[in-house]
Amino acid sequence: MATGDFSGKTAVVFGATAGIGRATAIAFAAAGARVAIAGLGAEEGRSVEAEVRSHTDGFFLETNVRDESAVRGVLERAAERYGRIHIAVNNAGTEGRYVPVHETTADDFERLIGTNLRGVWHGLKHEIPHMLAHGGGAIVNTASCAGVTGMANIALYTASKHAVVGLTKAAALEVARAKIRVNAVAPGPVDTGLLHRMVGGHVDLATIAEGVPMGRISKPEEIAAGILWLCSDAASYVTGHTLVMDGGFTVP
Repeated sequence: MATGDFSGKTAVVFGATAGIGRATAIAFAAAGARVAIAGLGAEEGRSVEAEVRSHTDGFFLETNVRDESAVRGVLERAAERYGRIHIAVNNAGTEGRYVPVHETTADDFERLIGTNLRGVWHGLKHEIPHMLAHGGGAIVNTASCAGVTGMANIALYTASKHAVVGLTKAAALEVARAKIRVNAVAPGPVDTGLLHRMVGGHVDLATIAEGVPMGRISKPEEIAAGILWLCSDAASYVTGHTLVMDGGFTVP
């Protein structure tokens, strides 16, 4: 479902080959934006590119957000092709193993922090200078409801998403006078491959749904709608905010 009219705007979506990122890229295209699609998986990326192009112009670049030069390259390509980037979504993330913190390893730490935090930092580091030079923009980082509360057995994932929330707040303060808004979304359980991989064999999805006050797991398109709202003129006075979209999961 499209939220607002983004005709004439350019959006760059990292982590756009699956789940929330895919839904977001397609939603922006359906709302009229040109979309740069960045993420892992060439086949998945071409599929998203085809859907985007059924609405508007767009292109796909396979990108690992742990690689700063790759992130910079996507933004440079988008700016060269479209002239200006109005919107950036730093959505790429990984789930980690479902184990208690004392069973995690250095490799677990490097992979989770390297993708979930470093990837967002790489995005901000290169998106903000472009927006400063072009009169502003909107950035949304994907955190998690695990970024606003503690969750057992996913401690490193929880830590990385708390860090995304903090990074979002600090960046928002730094650029608020420059007409750049920086916000985050904090989804609860979403029906994506990430959720299935994270809890598969440990927690039944029906049990997770039962633990959500609204009694269900969300769809990626619902989170995408929140991202589009944060990037729209309707949210023109919103910055430094983390929009929790979790069906009430963290309310108790």
